[in-house]
Amino acid sequence: MASAVNRVLAAGDLRALLEAGPTERVAILDARSSPRALAETLAAFANARGGLIILDATPGDLGETEGPGQQALARLDAARLMLEPPLIASLPEMVEGEGRFFCAVQVPPGLPHVYGLRGQYFVRDGRHNRPLQAFELRRLLIDRSETGFEAQVLPGAAPADLDADRVAAYAERLGSGIAPAPNVQPKEALLHSRGCLTGAADGPHPTVAGLLLFGRDPQRWLRSATLTCVRYPGASMGDEFVREDIGGPLPDQVRRAEVFVTGNMRQGMRISGLVRQEMPEYPVPVVREAIVNAIAHRDYSIRGDNIRIMMFSDRLEVSSPGRLPGHVTLDNLVEERFSRNEAIVQVLADMGFIERLGYGIDRMISVCQAEGLPRPQFAETAGGFKVVVYGHGPELVGAAPPASLWSHLHLNPRQEQALHFVQQNRRITNSDYQTLCPDASPETLRRDFADLVDRGILLKIGEKRATYYVLK
Repeated sequence: MASAVNRVLAAGDLRALLEAGPTERVAILDARSSPRALAETLAAFANARGGLIILDATPGDLGETEGPGQQALARLDAARLMLEPPLIASLPEMVEGEGRFFCAVQVPPGLPHVYGLRGQYFVRDGRHNRPLQAFELRRLLIDRSETGFEAQVLPGAAPADLDADRVAAYAERLGSGIAPAPNVQPKEALLHSRGCLTGAADGPHPTVAGLLLFGRDPQRWLRSATLTCVRYPGASMGDEFVREDIGGPLPDQVRRAEVFVTGNMRQGMRISGLVRQEMPEYPVPVVREAIVNAIAHRDYSIRGDNIRIMMFSDRLEVSSPGRLPGHVTLDNLVEERFSRNEAIVQVLADMGFIERLGYGIDRMISVCQAEGLPRPQFAETAGGFKVVVYGHGPELVGAAPPASLWSHLHLNPRQEQALHFVQQNRRITNSDYQTLCPDASPETLRRDFADLVDRGILLKIGEKRATYYVLK
């Protein structure tokens, strides 16, 4: 069986790698590189997504007498053992090409530890190694721990912070047969078994997963555990848009996000031969998978960023904080399975949001292919992951938005009229609203405005007679 290094170089890629020079996944070092420099590069790859180190080991460069590359092999082997813990995933090997000898070692992705070098921690960043910043090291330690962030207990959180009605509905749906321990209630045992409740000397406490799934107010504990949905009329961001910020427990976020997207899709017909087919702008199963995957697999330890769903005239973008977890890469995304949030994924599956654990990406691709759409695009950003879905927009005949872009918000007709006015005129004043709705009292209109502001749809600017409102 071919070794890891030989599989990488089997297609004659050595020349191409040497000509391309160092990259995020390849380091090329000269024959006199010190063991520390080698160890630093090994640690940087191991703490990132793996990579290949190619060390020039041409005979004569080091005055070797034991055969080509023996000193280089020994130095790479020593560098592996300098790491804390030692890197034992792969051994250095000799590779011959271009009339020279090279010593190569493949660092696989998805290693289980965080690797240090005499108290320092490095990561690969582009063509170079750099020290991990404190928040990056903390996140990496969480990602590679046995439990993960979702299993942590937040200071001050108590079982009373979970919604008893939600827990009861979940238990009833699941029909759990889990036998509780003495003096433990069945529902408490169920939450324990699902990683939503943990025991301690001072009694049980909800985990991060428990608060996100069943919490009365999850954003009290994790402010960034929210989702923002925006619909733009064109192919790029602009001043005109429809927006909804969604909080609450994760199951509610899934439902409300799906309602927003389906409620803001264009509806029309596609002509296939002589047949007319009613067709939404995007396949609903693909939309659902993209939303559920983002909510189930995002990195909830990241603060200051949330999930974003952006609808444009030609595509749908779903971005979530946190790059691909574990050993999953863009290259093996379809084949490999790894969950950053095992408890959250399991409970969402129990609730029926995930039909087959680990098969969301496959389903998205197959549905798009079946409908003749381009394959969804998957990309890693600097701090997150993005899915781009292309729809039927250009092919739809008589395509039009829903009867009301605001129907999913359950507004009254006056409020919808006010929002359409803002779309056309960028702002609305009390006087404008009174002109639009002459039969409504000033107090009624004031309450309408206050409701739109409280729900994060409008932003109030100015005071008294100088007050006006814009889309938030």
